[in-house]
Amino acid sequence: MLTLFEHPLSPYAQKVKIALREKGIEFQVQLPDLMSGRDPALLSANPRLEVPSLIDGDTKVFDSTIILEYLEDKWPTPALLPTTPAERARVRTLEELCDTYYEAINWGIAEVNVFGRADGALAAIMNARAVEQIVGINGYLDRELGTDEYFNGGTFGWGDLSVLPPVALAELNGNPPAAGTGLARWLERVRVRPSVADTLQEALASFEGFEALPELVRQGKFIREYRDHRLEWMLRTGGAEVVLDGMMKKNIRFSIELT
Repeated sequence: MLTLFEHPLSPYAQKVKIALREKGIEFQVQLPDLMSGRDPALLSANPRLEVPSLIDGDTKVFDSTIILEYLEDKWPTPALLPTTPAERARVRTLEELCDTYYEAINWGIAEVNVFGRADGALAAIMNARAVEQIVGINGYLDRELGTDEYFNGGTFGWGDLSVLPPVALAELNGNPPAAGTGLARWLERVRVRPSVADTLQEALASFEGFEALPELVRQGKFIREYRDHRLEWMLRTGGAEVVLDGMMKKNIRFSIELT
């Protein structure tokens, strides 16, 4: 049986779990030690110490996109990618946008409001910018969906499981798609799909104990990863001092250096 290192709130892990469930592939999940950023079991599967990471016998795969490609190659039915090269490129583009732009906005909101990285005027400024950004990306996604039932076209697939995690999390944070839009109707339609409903329920169930996180961050016991798009979001949204403070207190980290 496949083993998936994950956290239920990771949008990247959510993508993979939805794909596994859509394809009917049995898997077991393993929650690594994400508090310290150092977990030997996870390290054996992924030198970057990130979730999701997949173990299939002797095969170890990390990065959600590469895992999706692996699943599609090994279990091609039912297909999650569209049939034409143009449509395949389109849904992969949507995935890239959600992975590297939308995810960072939701992540930043959590840094400010859940992990207590900013307060007062700075928090207000960053939250306001995040709302503007979500309105913008939701508008873009609504235009991309158009009159289609799914981002994959006529059937649920790669595009949909890529767009779902950030849109659903933004709604949970109080920033849903605009009422009456195609994106809002799409979200209501796909969230009851068994693969999606199970994945979202697991995410909701994992919120228990979050009230203790700000103090754990202050104590340096919970080290969050700042890299790539997340670091960019923090800097361009006014949070340079948040980054510097985290570096000084050593409660943020960057990519693992390979040895």
